[in-house]
Amino acid sequence: MSDPQNPVDPQQQPASQPPAYQPPQQYPGAGDAGSGYAAAPPAPYGPPATATVPGKTMGIVAFILSFFVQLVALILGIIALVQSRKAGHSNGWAVAAIIISSVLMVIGIIVGIVVLAVFLPMIGDLAQQCAELGPGRHELPSGITITCG
Repeated sequence: MSDPQNPVDPQQQPASQPPAYQPPQQYPGAGDAGSGYAAAPPAPYGPPATATVPGKTMGIVAFILSFFVQLVALILGIIALVQSRKAGHSNGWAVAAIIISSVLMVIGIIVGIVVLAVFLPMIGDLAQQCAELGPGRHELPSGITITCG
């Protein structure tokens, strides 16, 4: 029977409440001054937080392209570096892409100039030979056969 002073029937059990929070127990010696080991911080719930650096993916793409298409890689590398710097991050991939593509472009220009310097006189000599010999197929004293049009 219920007591008029106490509305809860003693035979009825009160609604269960969640247990009170108790901090996790530490292993013996963890966090003690003499143990040399600090207690590990609690692990956060959920996926690990990954900070993405703006322009990092573009920097990697620019790095790969710097070996094949230097001008495109140089432009992408500069864009990636600017994006990363605006966000306050460094971007080693973009810097590497800028350096590699710049160096390879300079080497390509030097090789192109050397090739032109070597082959332009040869082309001029062949044109002069064709002008002297006239149209047709001719064998030169050096053993080379040329066809003049």
